[in-house]
Amino acid sequence: MPYVLAEYVWIDADGGLRCKTKVMPGREKVELKDLPDWNFDGSSTGQAPGEDSEVIIVPRAVFSDPFRGGNHVLVLTDCYDPKGNAIPTNTRAPAVKIFDQAPAEEPWFGIEQEYTLFKNGVPLGWPNAKARSFGGPTVQMGFPGPQGPYYCSAGADVAFGRNIVEDHLRYCLEAGINVSGINAEVMPGQWEYQVGPCTGIESGDHMWMSRYILNRVCEMHDVTVSLEPKPIPGDWNGAGCHTNYSTKAMREQEGSLDSVIIPAIEKLGKKHAEHIAAYGEGNEARLTGKHETASFEKFSYGVANRGASIRIPNATKEAGKGYFEDRRPASNMDPYIVTSKIFDTTVL
Repeated sequence: MPYVLAEYVWIDADGGLRCKTKVMPGREKVELKDLPDWNFDGSSTGQAPGEDSEVIIVPRAVFSDPFRGGNHVLVLTDCYDPKGNAIPTNTRAPAVKIFDQAPAEEPWFGIEQEYTLFKNGVPLGWPNAKARSFGGPTVQMGFPGPQGPYYCSAGADVAFGRNIVEDHLRYCLEAGINVSGINAEVMPGQWEYQVGPCTGIESGDHMWMSRYILNRVCEMHDVTVSLEPKPIPGDWNGAGCHTNYSTKAMREQEGSLDSVIIPAIEKLGKKHAEHIAAYGEGNEARLTGKHETASFEKFSYGVANRGASIRIPNATKEAGKGYFEDRRPASNMDPYIVTSKIFDTTVL
């Protein structure tokens, strides 16, 4: 008898990802309309009390399952109580309402997800030898060489974890996620991939499922992935989730740099503190004004300036239209919150 395995994926109370498998017998393949709502024990994920623990998960996007292959699928869902109300940790539902107010604007997002790979408590490529300092606790004694040779690197002495990164790219593409590139990042053991351009709510859907696939790939390699914005204190780059953004008018209207893009950036500046508060936990440790960041305390923008809050690409300046990059979001940001907030502030 034919069957399809549907891996339902949802976001838990801490921004982690959970999953469980539904066997759908008698089917050769399934589409979104074929997938029923399901439920899970919310008391075990911090999303419901024990005396009323059922949380309903509603399918929202379907991807091919690159792990099982065939016609099996990954199903991205969001969470509701039994009465049909979005639970507090469901950030997708309010984002949909924001995007649905002005679909003709056609907001495009390209998100650059940075992350750090850990093994045995240290990033890949870092010495894991430890020693006891005199009269004190066990401390990390070894460090890699200073930053410089690791960014976009090639070689066993500078690029750590490429097999994981390549597997993740391949699985994302097989799943149907719109990944546009990968590269090694500035800190050893740190990498980046880019998702987009995606329109509206699709951006958050593709980013969340790409994160799920990254967790699964790291699980296969017995490595842990960290989305902490400052995983190693000191003179090391943090990890961000730079968000590139444009509307139809920004991309297509002649002279939109002056008439649409800069006014939109200035709107973001007026709500800087509000955006920073929504751009990820622990982001203040990353946004210090050093290591290619602007300080979280001050808003700034400039052409080709990677030390600004907002970077206007040279190509946008030369064409007089295009897109801009919000460099403030942290690597652990919620893409539903960030994309909808940028759209809300600049358009609505």
